[in-house]
Amino acid sequence: MGQSAEFGKFLKAMRARLSPEVAGAQESGGSRRVPGLRREEVARLSGVSTDYYTRLEQGRNIHPSKAVLDAVARALRLDAGEQAHMVDLLEHCASAAANPGPAQKVRPALRQLLDAVGDVPALVLGRRADVLAANRMAHLLLVDFASLPAPERNLTRWIILDPAAQALFRDWKTVAAEAVGALRMDVGRHPNDPRTNQLVGELAVHSEHFRQWWAGHRVASRSAGTVRLHHAVVGDLELNFETLGLPDDPDQQLRFYSAKAGSPSSDALTLLSSFTAEMTDNANVPLKHRH
Repeated sequence: MGQSAEFGKFLKAMRARLSPEVAGAQESGGSRRVPGLRREEVARLSGVSTDYYTRLEQGRNIHPSKAVLDAVARALRLDAGEQAHMVDLLEHCASAAANPGPAQKVRPALRQLLDAVGDVPALVLGRRADVLAANRMAHLLLVDFASLPAPERNLTRWIILDPAAQALFRDWKTVAAEAVGALRMDVGRHPNDPRTNQLVGELAVHSEHFRQWWAGHRVASRSAGTVRLHHAVVGDLELNFETLGLPDDPDQQLRFYSAKAGSPSSDALTLLSSFTAEMTDNANVPLKHRH
């Protein structure tokens, strides 16, 4: 059934989270055997037949119009990221394992930019949040990804599985759940990718939190916000992050962490930057060349 089955699972998960009161569905009476809305309630709110909505949720090979998808999104109270993911699950349907494609590469100009921002922690993230490049400050703030084995240079994997990440992020569950949600969106855009499937399998085996979040089909697309850290060297920080898409490299993003000028967090970053001399001189050598 391919990715259409994932589309149906997503609809079911979104339906289960909604109460009739929140969705604006009138109670139809009788006890509820399942959480959330019934299929017939979603169908009524969407303006389609119960049979048609049932076939959608069962992952049948049907092709709903944009108007129907918009109506279902409104009925399920999907936000913009969730609606985009729903569409991805239809448009990128695949029934067989996809070719992993060529290795992800970072343009030299991006590496120059990482050097140029100096005391601002910065990363280049690729598919499934693989860390393709990072500057010295990012290594000091988070972890030296370049020192990790190549399969472990992934931001989501590190956040979920490394105890040091749990100690670093003061709101670890929120950060980790959002990372899982972003991975969900990547799966929607690139279904059945072997490397992604391997990552999901590893996380599912080793993390109960991951299994619960993944089963909930949560998606997340927050590109900016605030993160609270407790760093082992410089103590507590509150940093803003911005994640910028790269039009010429649509599967890559540039992420920066910064502190408000004059704040204690800014002072902490300045202190942390003084430790950069202890980093190796090849901090921005392409990750594929490191061991």
